[in-house]
Amino acid sequence: MIVNKIAVIGAGTMGSQVALTLAMHGYTVVLKDISGAVLEAAARRIKTDARMLKMLGKSALTPVNDHYADRITYTLEESLLEEADLVIENIPEHWELKKQLYQRLAAICPAHTRYAVNTSCIAITGIAALLPDPGRVAGWHFMNPVYSKELVEVVRGLHTTDEHIQWTLSFLQSIHKRAVVVEDAPGFVANRLSHLLMNEAAFLVQEKVASPKDVDLIFRKGYGHAMGPLETADLIGLDTVVNSLNILYDSFQDPKFRCCPLLHKMVQGGLLGRKSGKGFFVYD
Repeated sequence: MIVNKIAVIGAGTMGSQVALTLAMHGYTVVLKDISGAVLEAAARRIKTDARMLKMLGKSALTPVNDHYADRITYTLEESLLEEADLVIENIPEHWELKKQLYQRLAAICPAHTRYAVNTSCIAITGIAALLPDPGRVAGWHFMNPVYSKELVEVVRGLHTTDEHIQWTLSFLQSIHKRAVVVEDAPGFVANRLSHLLMNEAAFLVQEKVASPKDVDLIFRKGYGHAMGPLETADLIGLDTVVNSLNILYDSFQDPKFRCCPLLHKMVQGGLLGRKSGKGFFVYD
């Protein structure tokens, strides 16, 4: 399995974490975004995260080394994707944006390129249909933070080949990730479950049944979760949570996915969670 160049598209929180993880395992990465400001923020975030990992010491999941920076190229140019052996896409959960991107990638990337869709809820089969070889496409749902979470939810689309699934499993092992293969459906397993929890937790706060702090305390101390649902929502970004819930509702037409009005209100007011400094909780 030879992978000379990996293109990570989308330099937000997840994209920058994926790029850092890959570079620390020795892979050459092109981190692509449409915004220079986002790329500059990603470079700062990667440097901070690498420093934090070094302070924590070497781990089995993410080896700490001082050469990762030489392996990451930050770019606005799609021409640098022409030699990509693997594309890992992390752009926002908007179908039209993804559709336009994959139509461009179909024209830019070589025939042998493999595609990993790091999506939260959008089905993989529709994305794969935009590419010349849909058999080389699978969902790779990384968990946040990427460099310290072992699990990756691998989603098999309708046309994904067995060969591509085996290649995916081997590649993920090379960056010390454990894969769970699931079938294609909106939200897959992790987000179909987690977004129900986050949404219902928001309803509990809206109805003044409990404070955000107490809702999360019940989950952390009562169920042993590392994070409560509202802290998790803040980490993901409340705008991303709302987008994902809307996709789930549109896909299933099931009222259980109806987005809590409080979430809509918070997003409209710019309270997006960690990335804005305030969501259900306040961050420095």
